[in-house]
Amino acid sequence: MTADDVRSGERSGAARRAVVLGGGLAGTTAALRLAEAGVETTLVESRPRLGGLAFSFRRDSAAGPLTVDNGQHVYLRCCTAYGWFLDRVGAAGLAPLQDRLDVPVLDVGGGRPRLGRLRRTALPVPLHLAASLATYPHLSLAERGAVARAALALKGLDPADPALDAIDFGTWLHRHGQSARTVEALWDLVGTATLNARAPQASMGLAAMVFKTGLLSEPGAADIGFPHVPLGDIHDVLARTALEKAGVRVLLRTRARAVEAAEEGGWRVTADQGGSGAEELAAGTVVLAVPQREAHRLLPAGALADPGRLLDIGTAPILNVHVVYDRKVLRRPFFAALGTPVQWVFDRTAASGLTGGGQYLALSQSVAHDEIDLPVAALRERYLPQLERLLPAARGAGVRDFFVTRERTATFDPAPGVGRLRPAARTSAPGVYLAGAWTATGWPATMESAVRSGATAAREALVALGRPYGSEPVPGIEGRAHEHH
Repeated sequence: MTADDVRSGERSGAARRAVVLGGGLAGTTAALRLAEAGVETTLVESRPRLGGLAFSFRRDSAAGPLTVDNGQHVYLRCCTAYGWFLDRVGAAGLAPLQDRLDVPVLDVGGGRPRLGRLRRTALPVPLHLAASLATYPHLSLAERGAVARAALALKGLDPADPALDAIDFGTWLHRHGQSARTVEALWDLVGTATLNARAPQASMGLAAMVFKTGLLSEPGAADIGFPHVPLGDIHDVLARTALEKAGVRVLLRTRARAVEAAEEGGWRVTADQGGSGAEELAAGTVVLAVPQREAHRLLPAGALADPGRLLDIGTAPILNVHVVYDRKVLRRPFFAALGTPVQWVFDRTAASGLTGGGQYLALSQSVAHDEIDLPVAALRERYLPQLERLLPAARGAGVRDFFVTRERTATFDPAPGVGRLRPAARTSAPGVYLAGAWTATGWPATMESAVRSGATAAREALVALGRPYGSEPVPGIEGRAHEHH
């Protein structure tokens, strides 16, 4: 878009308006940033709520009414953009970070549960993890030494190197002396949760970004935070309040049908409001903050040189198993597991509103290709005995409720080669931008990636409009520094 185009649009009023399609973290962030810069902004979301794939719902359970997160979402201290988002919507205190990284790891592969911990000290990198690694009981002395050597090799890599995107993480780990046990007990323990892929199926570039940023950038980078309230309280309720205070018009239950060039300049977005009929929204800026297939459907002709690449970005599922016991069976906020199909377990009792002395546990199962379509009865038969192996207190406990939530397209597939498929925010159609965790943020499909993408799309739009993009830039957005989940 040239300066003349902008001035022409300003005269028509179109350039003063923006339409953001999609009310997940990417769309909400883009809308906030645009509105803060004085652009008249409308946010269009097809669902009756905001939050995208990080949301809550009410369940009338046998244990009483519950507020359930569709999946367990965590973030790390190095997730500076998501931290900005929490501050911006007034939720920083609702999703606190650990004082220091501390991950209990239970191994039941040998029969009885054996506890190890991954935790850090205040020493500088990489010494901050040295004591933990030296005493980590799930690896042999030789395996721990091999981990240290691989970590030093990782520290020297550039995650943005296209050559790394072309190979898989498993191959790199094998070349650097990592045993199958080491991959299971350390690299995949972290990688499956952050990448939603096991090492042999994950892009080395994305894996390098996760481990280099989370574990090897600064001592506190991997400290874990997660909401102590339902996700919907933050991503829907507080986000909607922040949007409305910023002057954003929010249209829920409204589906975008088409984005077309307007004769008078700018763009015309046709939005279907269900029983209320269609509305046409004129704008100089359009941000497509929707999944890649939806973006492919809505993109104007010529916006991308090869729009079919969006369809080549695969998806990966996540399964969440929810169990409500009649008594307390877990005495820590969360743990990770080895020697069992169970991956990560979180105590969601307080956040769900459960009362009456029971306990609500949520199991987050990434890379769930083989289980995502299994019947609830089969999953119950599979996971309840596994929880009893991990938690002896569960063996005599009654199960008041058992249910699952399934996200079949939870993340983009971080397979080798995905980096060349992920598009930048700016398109060849003046005024049209892309946002979403699947775009070229350099990060895997996380809340951090989503927020970064929305901030980047808004910045690109404001630069094209010749407007300042705020005095509080999202940390890390200006460059490639401080990257991860």
